Amino acid sequence: MNTMDPLFAPLFALASSPGQQVSPLIQLIPFALVLAIFYFVILLPMKKKQAKVQDFLESLKAGDKVVTSGGLFGSIAKITDQVVQLQVAPNVRVDISKAAIVGYQGQAPVVEAPNT
Repeated sequence: MNTMDPLFAPLFALASSPGQQVSPLIQLIPFALVLAIFYFVILLPMKKKQAKVQDFLESLKAGDKVVTSGGLFGSIAKITDQVVQLQVAPNVRVDISKAAIVGYQGQAPVVEAPNT
């Protein structure tokens, strides 16, 4: 490999000899790269998943057949901002948190249930 290859020339130009001081801006490049990787690999997918869950919870309506994080199956009888009244049997209704609903019956869960 030729050290004067045009592909590697900018890298060698950034390298300094032991007597020279390295620019502080160049020292920040690895830190900025780590932050960018963290954002695109972890934060962006998490934001998309949270938006999907929020859209799912906002789209719930009375009559939907759902599953809770505790494994309770039922249909929504009444829904408010934070509480859902779930009918689990004839004349049996249970109030649960809206956040406890993980998906529709018979479909893959929208919200991953925490492993406890």
